[in-house]
Amino acid sequence: MTKVIMHGCNGKMGQVITGIIAADEAVEIVAGIDVSDHIKNTYPVFESIEKCNVEADVIIDFASAKAVDQLLDYCVDRQIPCVLCTTGLSEEQLAHVEEAAKKVAILKSANMSLGINMLLKILKEAAGILAPAGFDIEIVEKHHNLKVDAPSGTALALADSINEELNNEYEYVYDRSQRRERRPKKEIGLSAVRGGTIVGDHDVIFAGTDEVITFSHTAYSKAVFGKGAVQAAKFLKGKPAGHYEMSDVINEA
Repeated sequence: MTKVIMHGCNGKMGQVITGIIAADEAVEIVAGIDVSDHIKNTYPVFESIEKCNVEADVIIDFASAKAVDQLLDYCVDRQIPCVLCTTGLSEEQLAHVEEAAKKVAILKSANMSLGINMLLKILKEAAGILAPAGFDIEIVEKHHNLKVDAPSGTALALADSINEELNNEYEYVYDRSQRRERRPKKEIGLSAVRGGTIVGDHDVIFAGTDEVITFSHTAYSKAVFGKGAVQAAKFLKGKPAGHYEMSDVINEA
């Protein structure tokens, strides 16, 4: 049995994961963390991670960026592994993640879905073939109107996967409104759309002369991310200190 603390338990993803775990006999939520108490759960809920005194095997985090530093310190102090799913972290927070991973197991992924993580691998091969042939690269991501960070963490992960294959020679461009110049070859454009209840839609476009190749991924519900997070929690239980990724979960499956 994997015992989980759900950080951000009363948010949309926290409640999705609560439902998924309720139907899984191998996992149990033993405590939740949330500043809001508008939802009554079957497990105790604390308003901050510092106040939680419940023993657990792993923490699943789907809260907010402002709560990440306290969470990381708690994980290190208590030696509890963490599946860190919150996006929009600052450079300082990303450095904090790396420091914490030297002392406790941290699995950080911009996107927990199996499909996206498969796409990350496919894009490397595509970039290695298409970029040298002169194809321009653009990424368009679409999310619901409540998402506060842009571009999405997943869009950045897709760009990073491509750029790693291309020796990190490409510049990221987020806004062309102030640019009055021909598009340089070595850049990756990232565009964000916010509206309605779009769960998550990502298109990676390779545009060449007289042909366009597009890789697309669409999430129709938040359950795809929740299932991945639960799978990652099971994987991370008992793991030694280190920085893990969703690809590690997939490879062990």
